[in-house]
Amino acid sequence: MTALANPSPAWLDRAAYPFTARSLELPDGRLHYIDEGAGELVVLVHGTPTWSFEYRHLIRALRSRYRVIALDHLGFGLSQRPAGADYRPEAHARRFAEFIAALGLPRFTLVTHDFGGPIALPFAAAHPERVAGLVLFNTWLAPFTDPVMLRRARLVAGALGRFLYRSFNASLRLIMPSAYARRRRLTPAIHSQYLAVFRDRDARVRVLHTLARALLDSHAHYAALHARRHVLATLPTTVIWGLADSAFGPAYLERLRESLPAAEVHALADAGHWPHEEAPDEVAALVLAHLARHAPARVTSSACDPLQSA
Repeated sequence: MTALANPSPAWLDRAAYPFTARSLELPDGRLHYIDEGAGELVVLVHGTPTWSFEYRHLIRALRSRYRVIALDHLGFGLSQRPAGADYRPEAHARRFAEFIAALGLPRFTLVTHDFGGPIALPFAAAHPERVAGLVLFNTWLAPFTDPVMLRRARLVAGALGRFLYRSFNASLRLIMPSAYARRRRLTPAIHSQYLAVFRDRDARVRVLHTLARALLDSHAHYAALHARRHVLATLPTTVIWGLADSAFGPAYLERLRESLPAAEVHALADAGHWPHEEAPDEVAALVLAHLARHAPARVTSSACDPLQSA
């Protein structure tokens, strides 16, 4: 574990994201992560096309009572972006398991959003004894069968989608704003923290468009995860879902309910794909309530060795 070479690029808003940068060298490349607070452990896993910045409100809300770790997947945020790396969800899932093992993390509550579900939930399904509970934001764990989503996925996976991703940064400039309940909540200042990560056109293809293709190409990965839903269903689970999500509508929430029938579900009418960005106070209260029931706070454990700090 080493300090990041550049933990604070010029574009980074340190007032909005004031956390200490840490890094971990894995075989595929260097991952950036933050490790804040003390107490029972909570691990936050982002999706696409964002990075751990999307959890900044939740990190602030939790770190006074819990130890909070949020990583950036390879190619995202402040992590490294090797040209030859595999950026499919299967590879991100493998690296997530390597990350947990390399840090020697104790039992933790897992919080996931979007692609963070199929990236991190395989670990929970394989090691349920290591996971105290789940908090899920607008994510999935089954292959896509909805005809509308399949048409969209085929379009974005094709040559036109690749062109739009590469030339116009479509996932960040077009798809992301449309998935908010109220677009004005994605202010220019917030949007800039996501746009700055993908100024490079080739990186948009290697990292972002690879995940767009994976909506279809990673069918077997989702099917294997869904086949183990009975294991995930044994874990205390809270689902917090933004109903105004143009990417994943209410039908996806219902499918998640079917997969995890014991989950406590909170549907937020005035939030879209990023409920933790759009309704941060309400979401933080729901997450804290989940943790109070399933991961009581304590102050005996400490955050990562300060020698790892940037």
